[in-house]
Amino acid sequence: MKRIWLALAVVFASLAAAAQGNGLFTVVRVDAAKLRLFWQGDNGQPLRRLDRLAAWLKPQGKTLSFGMNAGMYHADGGPVGLLVIDGRELAPLNLSDGQGNFFLKPNGVFLIDANGSRVVDAVDYAGSTDGVRLATQSGPLLLKNGQIHPAFRASSASRYIRNGVCAAGGQAIFVISERPVSFHEFATFFRDELHCQDALYLDGAVSSLYAPKLGRNDRWHELGPLFGVTE
Repeated sequence: MKRIWLALAVVFASLAAAAQGNGLFTVVRVDAAKLRLFWQGDNGQPLRRLDRLAAWLKPQGKTLSFGMNAGMYHADGGPVGLLVIDGRELAPLNLSDGQGNFFLKPNGVFLIDANGSRVVDAVDYAGSTDGVRLATQSGPLLLKNGQIHPAFRASSASRYIRNGVCAAGGQAIFVISERPVSFHEFATFFRDELHCQDALYLDGAVSSLYAPKLGRNDRWHELGPLFGVTE
């Protein structure tokens, strides 16, 4: 049965971004040219929360207008995989095997370079490193070439709040679920409703969104790397 998604659109003119919500998913479209990654503050310690990032930016004369957790991390806030901020590789690509969602291959990298934003399979990242401005690794890939990850099952009982990202037309498209959903349900939304070809899972129960114009300031979890857009 075809699903009908009801959406309320809010345009952030200064970001060339739009957000929509339908009760099940909230979608925020951000101009990729304005997107940044953050991790550590002036003391070299991870910022860990979006409201702390907003507070850290304020003395710099910047206002955080959008933020979201940006991939999986260790207990100390350090990234599990690749992290590139302002063209500097702060953590290397991680192609090792292990337990947990990050290691459910294929995993992937969201990156922005001179050609814009995109999601790539982690094993293909080595051929995409020229001029990379920012990159973060997470996993698993929700979609690769329009195909849902082969490990996902429509009948799965594993349901969590989830967030992820894809890229299209110069935009980074961020999604966070408003109730627990399965991997398959989440990936299907990216494929069928957002028409993404490649999409990356960012995280599960810790998924957080900062968007004052949507009345969101999620601050119930300590996080790792953080996406942000400033004004």
